[in-house]
Amino acid sequence: MHEMSLVQGLFEQLKGLAAENNSTKVLSVTMEIGPICGVVVDSFQFGFEILSSQEEMFKNTELIIEIPEVTYTCTSCGHQEVSAGERPDACAKCDEFFLTPSGGDDLILKRVEME
Repeated sequence: MHEMSLVQGLFEQLKGLAAENNSTKVLSVTMEIGPICGVVVDSFQFGFEILSSQEEMFKNTELIIEIPEVTYTCTSCGHQEVSAGERPDACAKCDEFFLTPSGGDDLILKRVEME
């Protein structure tokens, strides 16, 4: 479960931001987790919940997760499908299995609210 180490890295980044802004408490964190970035959202949330309870700066911090859409382009007919969930099994127009994804492969810290 590499999500735990990702959350640890996020907390280190947040501590740095808090120090730069003379803040002692992180109120909310908004993350963008692309559906094909290799991060399991439930595991990331679990890691965040466990680790945030262990440090005063992150106790009761709200984690907001945004999942962007991915555009899948059919390699056969060029038809495009947009999804923020599961990858389509096949092209809806021609049933081709090879679909090329575009976007949705990032893990981004978008917003932080501190006091």
